[in-house]
Amino acid sequence: MKGEAPKIIIQKFGGTSLATPKNRQLAAEKIIESKKKGFCPVVVVSAMGRKGEPYATDTLLSIAREVCPDLYPREKDLIMSCGEIISAVILALIIRNRGVESIALTGAQAGILTDNNHGQTRIVEVMPSRVRNALQEGKIPVVAGFQGITPKGEVTTIGRGGSDITASALAAALEAEFMEIYTDVGGLMSADPRIVSDAKLLAEANYDELCELTHEGAKVVHPRAVEIARQEKIPLHIRSTFAQEVGTWVGTKTRSCGKKIRGSTLITGVVSRKNIIFVKITPRTPIESATELEAFRILGANEVSVDFINIRPCSITFIIDKDHAKKTGEILGKKGYKFEFSSNYCKITVVGAGMTGVPGVMARVIEAFLGEGIPIYQTTDSLSSISCLVREEDEKRAIKALHNIFSLKEM
Repeated sequence: MKGEAPKIIIQKFGGTSLATPKNRQLAAEKIIESKKKGFCPVVVVSAMGRKGEPYATDTLLSIAREVCPDLYPREKDLIMSCGEIISAVILALIIRNRGVESIALTGAQAGILTDNNHGQTRIVEVMPSRVRNALQEGKIPVVAGFQGITPKGEVTTIGRGGSDITASALAAALEAEFMEIYTDVGGLMSADPRIVSDAKLLAEANYDELCELTHEGAKVVHPRAVEIARQEKIPLHIRSTFAQEVGTWVGTKTRSCGKKIRGSTLITGVVSRKNIIFVKITPRTPIESATELEAFRILGANEVSVDFINIRPCSITFIIDKDHAKKTGEILGKKGYKFEFSSNYCKITVVGAGMTGVPGVMARVIEAFLGEGIPIYQTTDSLSSISCLVREEDEKRAIKALHNIFSLKEM
């Protein structure tokens, strides 16, 4: 209808969805199908494939490191941004070859403005006038995710999973109807299907549950992207590029005829977070124990995120991402802290909005682990999650035990 606002949707495709010529054709079909349904798709892409494949980000980095092992942050961002640009160009050409007008845009051309923090930049503003112009001309914009530009014209990258953040930021700026996240799985699962054979596809979840699941190890979408979607009330649809499964809806949009009352569902899913380092700081004297708390301020000032904090008179423990191990060791060493690192642990988390205010959930978690003889080294909980630190060798048994005790296969 004349004068009616366009129904803009964001479609984000990950690296595996674009890794092969066949996959790229499938992605193009999904995009063109949405346009035929009356939507105006704006596409956001990651780099093609994974390490070892020609245009994957890690492959490009390895080429640069052959010349300079310690890359300069500016040049590192420049080469890291190339993979997404290649994806955008190729996918735009495929769409055009199918008879639909399309245009490839870099993050800068799409109006993604960032701060100056190379490698882990944050989007500060989106000015999508060029994207809107392309839509008005009947074209499908294909935007290179994961990247932006500073006020001084420097190319920056957003960090691992940054294409999801690009997609959410564009969805907010364009006031999109909803956002589709295309992956190599059918949607959000009750557990990793590679570990739990009877894991169930979740037809729907809420933002809080998805935030918890992604923070604690679910790889389907970046946590910061979920936060933006929650703040802006943008519905998310997580689905597979390779199948017609209904996927998982998150947010206010619903595709079901009836409405399942999810308040009776105690637990939504079980996730694990690996690649962590367990850090233990040991005070040398009782007086010194108070000083050790200063470590948190120092690590925070150096952008090292800590989690699972436990403070005792005899020790302070917490976990960090393995990627921050070297930096953390250097920081603590320079300050004279006595510390130990261990990489033999993983964090197992059960998530569910239904557990809020329900007594006995922690007891069932402990019961599940005791039944399998799995030691628990530390616990923490929130309104909608309970986490346990266990040995990495116990990860699979722990996930299966929790999946069973909460009867998640019957959801």
